[in-house]
Amino acid sequence: MADSNFIDYVKIHCRSGKGGAGSRHFYRAKYVPKGGPDGGNGGRGGHVILRGNKQMWTLLPLKFNRHVFAGNGQSGSGGRSFGKDGEDAYIEVPCGTVVFDAETGEFLCEVNDDGEEVKLLRGGRGGLGNWNFKSATNRTPRYAQPGEPAIERTVILELKLLADVGLVGFPNAGKSTLLSALSAAKPKIADYPFTTMEPQLGIVSYRDNRSFVMADIPGIIEGASEGRGLGLRFLRHIERNAVLLFMVPADAEDIAAEYRVLLSELEKFNPQLMDKQRVLAISKSDMLDDELISEIEPTLPDDIPHVFISAVTGTGLTQLKDILWGAITDERNQIATPSITHRPLDGHHRVREEDEFIFDTPEIPAEEECDEDFDEDFDDMDYDASWDMEMPEYDPRKD
Repeated sequence: MADSNFIDYVKIHCRSGKGGAGSRHFYRAKYVPKGGPDGGNGGRGGHVILRGNKQMWTLLPLKFNRHVFAGNGQSGSGGRSFGKDGEDAYIEVPCGTVVFDAETGEFLCEVNDDGEEVKLLRGGRGGLGNWNFKSATNRTPRYAQPGEPAIERTVILELKLLADVGLVGFPNAGKSTLLSALSAAKPKIADYPFTTMEPQLGIVSYRDNRSFVMADIPGIIEGASEGRGLGLRFLRHIERNAVLLFMVPADAEDIAAEYRVLLSELEKFNPQLMDKQRVLAISKSDMLDDELISEIEPTLPDDIPHVFISAVTGTGLTQLKDILWGAITDERNQIATPSITHRPLDGHHRVREEDEFIFDTPEIPAEEECDEDFDEDFDDMDYDASWDMEMPEYDPRKD
């Protein structure tokens, strides 16, 4: 896999921008004695934001850019001038990317849709300038807030392919041949095991200009959930498929036994996969006659629809697409959200107005919302003391 361009796992180090410091400044002008405090607020630091991109199908670009830093916020200045906000850092990722903390392994967030933005790390808030702190009892505040520090984190990005149908089977079960027969995809096809070394996607045309996406997953062997064969590397791609198409060749010694082995490996990897719609396709059935088919059918599992197909002759492919489309439709009607879901941790939220994940930190008032007669007591302000600096004692003799 050293020369492959398909990268579905990468570790990167991210850092948001630190907030700019508030200004401690007093207005000075000719014929204006004691102009008063006019130090502006610091700008916020830049966020680190993940953005889904349907044009990407691999994490390869991030393999060569493993350090992502957002810009720092600038400090405020006199004349109530606010510092400039730091530049946000955007990370373009394929749809279906899941993010985990590299140290703890806990789930952080995921990106499933094209154009969806998820804030991975928020930038530090800018400090308040001294003009925010003046009041009737404190006319000349000689202090301002520093900006919040940056946040650093090492994260792991994993790509889980989003497809309507995922092909599950042992090596040389005919998965790649079926994908090439149903779609315009051209996967590598050979007569030796593990020909498919990376997942392949194809769009399957259906009636009335409808279509669905099919994913060819590298072959599974017994013990794959324990790391044998290609191991766990590609099993995670099956999690995001709405329907699982199990493929067992007609020349297998026991079709039902091979199906149960495949099902057992998936259950060991993730028990939630048992809730997905399943279809069984007996491939290479052009080698069977009607008498053999009638003998095999009673031995097949009763809890799963089955169909005999041949990707070479086209036998059963139309019936297979009908069954798959019905299963996809049922899955969409029954489950409004993915069967395997994660909830973002606090501090990681979609960058949308209607999203429920919102920071409960106060917003710094805009400059035009404040006037020179700002006379509220500082204790009544929506102010978080946890990011305050040490305040010097007020000395009236310096007025």
